[in-house]
Amino acid sequence: MIIDAMDILYSENVEGFCIVSSNSDFTRLAVRLREAGKYVIGMGDRKTPQAFVVACNRFVFLEALEKDKAGEIPLESVTSLDVIKDAIKQIVDDTSDEEGWCPLSDVGNTLLKRYPDFDVRNYGFTKLTPLIKHLNCFEIKSVAVNENIKLIYIRNTE
Repeated sequence: MIIDAMDILYSENVEGFCIVSSNSDFTRLAVRLREAGKYVIGMGDRKTPQAFVVACNRFVFLEALEKDKAGEIPLESVTSLDVIKDAIKQIVDDTSDEEGWCPLSDVGNTLLKRYPDFDVRNYGFTKLTPLIKHLNCFEIKSVAVNENIKLIYIRNTE
Protein backbone atom coordinates (compact mmCIF):
# COMPACT_ATOMS: atom_id res chain seq x y z
CA MET A 1 0.00 0.00 0.00
CA ILE A 2 2.85 2.40 0.78
CA ILE A 3 4.43 1.83 -2.64
CA ASP A 4 1.08 2.38 -4.34
CA ALA A 5 0.53 5.58 -2.37
CA MET A 6 3.94 6.91 -3.36
CA ASP A 7 3.27 6.06 -7.03
CA ILE A 8 -0.01 7.96 -6.83
CA LEU A 9 1.69 10.85 -5.04
CA TYR A 10 4.25 11.25 -7.81
CA SER A 11 1.60 11.05 -10.54
CA GLU A 12 0.38 14.43 -9.17
CA ASN A 13 -3.23 13.62 -10.04
CA VAL A 14 -4.66 13.69 -6.51
CA GLU A 15 -5.26 16.26 -3.81
CA GLY A 16 -5.53 13.89 -0.88
CA PHE A 17 -5.38 10.40 0.52
CA CYS A 18 -7.47 8.33 2.91
CA ILE A 19 -5.62 5.74 4.94
CA VAL A 20 -7.91 3.24 6.65
CA SER A 21 -5.82 1.46 9.26
CA SER A 22 -5.20 1.31 12.98
CA ASN A 23 -1.57 0.40 12.42
CA SER A 24 1.18 2.81 13.45
CA ASP A 25 3.25 1.59 10.49
CA PHE A 26 1.39 4.13 8.35
CA THR A 27 2.39 7.12 10.48
CA ARG A 28 5.44 7.94 8.37
CA LEU A 29 3.39 7.60 5.17
CA ALA A 30 0.84 10.11 6.48
CA VAL A 31 3.64 12.51 7.43
CA ARG A 32 5.30 12.14 4.01
CA LEU A 33 2.03 12.75 2.15
CA ARG A 34 1.36 15.88 4.22
CA GLU A 35 4.90 17.09 3.58
CA ALA A 36 4.04 16.84 -0.12
CA GLY A 37 1.06 19.14 0.47
CA LYS A 38 -1.61 16.46 0.27
CA TYR A 39 -4.64 16.30 2.58
CA VAL A 40 -4.60 13.09 4.60
CA ILE A 41 -7.68 11.57 6.20
CA GLY A 42 -7.09 8.67 8.55
CA MET A 43 -9.70 6.20 9.68
CA GLY A 44 -9.27 3.46 12.23
CA ASP A 45 -10.33 1.77 15.42
CA ARG A 46 -10.13 3.43 18.81
CA LYS A 47 -6.92 1.49 19.46
CA THR A 48 -5.10 3.52 16.78
CA PRO A 49 -1.84 4.94 18.16
CA GLN A 50 -1.95 8.69 18.83
CA ALA A 51 1.13 9.24 16.62
CA PHE A 52 -0.82 8.06 13.56
CA VAL A 53 -3.90 10.07 14.56
CA VAL A 54 -1.97 13.35 14.77
CA ALA A 55 -0.02 12.61 11.58
CA CYS A 56 -3.28 13.01 9.63
CA ASN A 57 -5.08 16.24 8.79
CA ARG A 58 -8.29 14.60 9.94
CA PHE A 59 -8.86 11.32 11.75
CA VAL A 60 -12.19 9.53 12.15
CA PHE A 61 -12.68 6.71 14.60
CA LEU A 62 -14.72 4.02 12.88
CA GLU A 63 -16.76 3.44 16.02
CA ALA A 64 -18.07 7.02 15.74
CA LEU A 65 -19.65 6.14 12.41
CA GLU A 66 -21.84 3.48 14.00
CA LYS A 67 -24.94 5.12 15.49
CA ASP A 68 -25.23 2.62 18.33
CA LYS A 69 -21.59 3.17 19.33
CA ALA A 70 -21.37 6.97 18.99
CA GLY A 71 -20.23 8.52 22.23
CA GLU A 72 -18.90 5.20 23.53
CA ILE A 73 -15.31 5.71 22.45
CA PRO A 74 -13.09 5.62 25.55
CA LEU A 75 -11.91 9.06 26.64
CA GLU A 76 -8.28 7.99 26.49
CA SER A 77 -8.72 7.44 22.73
CA VAL A 78 -9.79 11.01 21.91
CA THR A 79 -8.95 14.53 22.97
CA SER A 80 -10.78 15.18 26.23
CA LEU A 81 -13.89 17.33 26.25
CA ASP A 82 -12.24 19.68 28.77
CA VAL A 83 -9.36 20.30 26.33
CA ILE A 84 -11.88 20.90 23.52
CA LYS A 85 -13.86 23.30 25.72
CA ASP A 86 -10.74 25.32 26.57
CA ALA A 87 -9.69 25.34 22.92
CA ILE A 88 -13.11 26.67 21.87
CA LYS A 89 -12.88 29.45 24.45
CA GLN A 90 -9.45 30.40 23.12
CA ILE A 91 -10.56 30.27 19.48
CA VAL A 92 -13.50 32.55 20.26
CA ASP A 93 -11.21 34.96 22.14
CA ASP A 94 -8.73 35.01 19.27
CA THR A 95 -11.14 35.35 16.35
CA SER A 96 -14.26 37.12 17.63
CA ASP A 97 -15.51 40.52 16.55
CA GLU A 98 -15.71 43.59 18.81
CA GLU A 99 -18.83 42.22 20.52
CA GLY A 100 -17.25 38.81 21.15
CA TRP A 101 -19.13 36.86 18.44
CA CYS A 102 -17.34 34.24 16.36
CA PRO A 103 -18.77 32.18 13.47
CA LEU A 104 -19.29 28.60 14.63
CA SER A 105 -17.95 27.37 11.28
CA ASP A 106 -14.60 29.04 12.06
CA VAL A 107 -14.55 27.32 15.44
CA GLY A 108 -15.20 23.91 13.85
CA ASN A 109 -12.54 24.39 11.17
CA THR A 110 -9.93 25.53 13.67
CA LEU A 111 -10.69 22.60 16.00
CA LEU A 112 -10.11 20.18 13.13
CA LYS A 113 -6.77 21.77 12.35
CA ARG A 114 -5.64 21.60 15.97
CA TYR A 115 -7.14 18.21 16.84
CA PRO A 116 -7.29 15.78 13.89
CA ASP A 117 -9.35 13.35 15.99
CA PHE A 118 -12.04 15.94 16.80
CA ASP A 119 -15.46 14.65 15.80
CA VAL A 120 -18.62 15.59 17.69
CA ARG A 121 -19.77 11.96 17.40
CA ASN A 122 -16.91 10.96 19.71
CA TYR A 123 -18.73 12.85 22.47
CA GLY A 124 -22.22 11.54 21.70
CA PHE A 125 -23.47 14.41 19.50
CA THR A 126 -24.43 14.57 15.84
CA LYS A 127 -23.70 18.26 15.25
CA LEU A 128 -21.41 20.92 16.68
CA THR A 129 -24.21 23.22 17.92
CA PRO A 130 -25.63 20.69 20.45
CA LEU A 131 -22.09 20.04 21.72
CA ILE A 132 -21.59 23.79 22.23
CA LYS A 133 -24.93 24.02 24.08
CA HIS A 134 -23.92 21.06 26.27
CA LEU A 135 -20.70 22.82 27.33
CA ASN A 136 -22.91 25.50 28.91
CA CYS A 137 -20.38 28.33 28.69
CA PHE A 138 -21.21 29.87 25.33
CA GLU A 139 -23.99 32.09 24.08
CA ILE A 140 -25.36 31.11 20.68
CA LYS A 141 -27.13 33.27 18.11
CA SER A 142 -28.49 32.39 14.70
CA VAL A 143 -28.65 34.92 11.85
CA ALA A 144 -30.84 34.12 8.84
CA VAL A 145 -29.15 35.01 5.55
CA ASN A 146 -32.20 33.88 3.59
CA GLU A 147 -34.94 31.30 4.09
CA ASN A 148 -32.54 28.40 3.44
CA ILE A 149 -29.33 29.60 5.05
CA LYS A 150 -28.58 30.66 8.59
CA LEU A 151 -25.25 31.47 10.17
CA ILE A 152 -24.54 30.47 13.74
CA TYR A 153 -22.29 32.53 16.00
CA ILE A 154 -21.04 31.90 19.53
CA ARG A 155 -19.39 33.93 22.25
CA ASN A 156 -17.92 33.11 25.63
CA THR A 157 -20.11 33.62 28.69
CA GLU A 158 -17.45 32.81 31.29
